[in-house]
Amino acid sequence: MPKMLHTGQVIIDLVMAVDQLPQAGGDVLAQSASFEAGGGFNVMAAAQRNGLPVVYLGRHGSGRFGDLAREAMNAEGIRIRIADPAERDTGLCVAITDASAERSFVSYIGAEGELTAQDLTSVPAEAGDYVYVSGYSLLQAGKAQALVDWILALPGAVKVVFDPGPLVDSPDMPLMQALLARIDVWTSNSVEALKITGAPDIAQALDHLVEHLPRDVLLVVRDGPQGCWIHQRGERRHVPGFKVQAVDSNGAGDAHAGVLVAGLAQGLSAFDAARRANAAAALAVTRWGPATSPGAAEVDALICETFGA
Repeated sequence: MPKMLHTGQVIIDLVMAVDQLPQAGGDVLAQSASFEAGGGFNVMAAAQRNGLPVVYLGRHGSGRFGDLAREAMNAEGIRIRIADPAERDTGLCVAITDASAERSFVSYIGAEGELTAQDLTSVPAEAGDYVYVSGYSLLQAGKAQALVDWILALPGAVKVVFDPGPLVDSPDMPLMQALLARIDVWTSNSVEALKITGAPDIAQALDHLVEHLPRDVLLVVRDGPQGCWIHQRGERRHVPGFKVQAVDSNGAGDAHAGVLVAGLAQGLSAFDAARRANAAAALAVTRWGPATSPGAAEVDALICETFGA
């Protein structure tokens, strides 16, 4: 059975809800605050809850945050391949959601920012597997080069999924240039796609991305409540979203990505996998917290309710 090998970063989110962000130098009172596993954990939990076995091929720390990260992964059934904690603790992200359901982040990378070639070869990637790569990893001096070298040496039957995240802003970064030719699935939101390509709209962003990526690449660009766009082999389709009342957008993109990969790994068409991903993201924004992806049964129920059996 295929599996996901996740090479990104599991961190701990300090999740806070406010009416609005303070001005510089100001202060506001939060309605709630909690520590939750986040970062790459959100994608892995979404995939695992939707039937795709997941291996975390990343580091985790010694300390209270490392303990929280391991506890969360174990509870989801995610296999932690690197058994021994690093000497430093797992990193932290302050995730603030305002009354519009938009979220803002301030992140600090800890033990998860380090990875060696030996770590990466500890789990064999097999035909049909999906290797998930985060753009955040390309910014970590302690892991980026080893990660890209390992990816470029993978067999062609292993699919590489790339999520640029908000901090990768150009396809001209040297490590991005090396990685582009090996990407099988691109998943991002529209803001990220526009920023990387400099395009004024999603259609042109897709056109620009195709110029940099392999001919058979599956492009998936999320468009918020409108759903997402998919593009492959010259065919472009809009996959409609689901109407819900959003309360927190934190983790919605991760839910989309994890459920998308689970669907593809289970043999669904790109359209059907994207529709399931849209449903998962829609349900995720109705809940507070980062790892709010629904399971397969809830996704099925929303699709059935919307489109019929």
